[in-house]
Amino acid sequence: MLTAGQDGDSPQFIPALEAIRIPRRRGGPPRSRPHTAAGDKAYGSRANRTYLRKRGIKAVIPEKADQKAARAKKGPKGGRPPAFDAELYKRRNLIERCNNRIKQWRGIATRYDKLP
Repeated sequence: MLTAGQDGDSPQFIPALEAIRIPRRRGGPPRSRPHTAAGDKAYGSRANRTYLRKRGIKAVIPEKADQKAARAKKGPKGGRPPAFDAELYKRRNLIERCNNRIKQWRGIATRYDKLP
């Protein structure tokens, strides 16, 4: 998925998940719903979390500090914090480092190789 450089990543979260097709080992139609979706705090919008919850996908996205503060300010009516698996989130670092290495490779790092 290629977007303009100044566009944010969060609006592309749902279209990216809808484009996922995971092949099955023993044939059959590909899966279109992963078990979990990990992202940084930028992907923690209410729309993204609602989308994941409706599709039965576990969200591994930390809560933003301002969202925590707003919830705390409301007291008991602020609701429960979203579930967050810290151990699973730590594994995301491995993927991020791998992506950074790929980006540093000159063949992919040049702009003209990225465009069709």
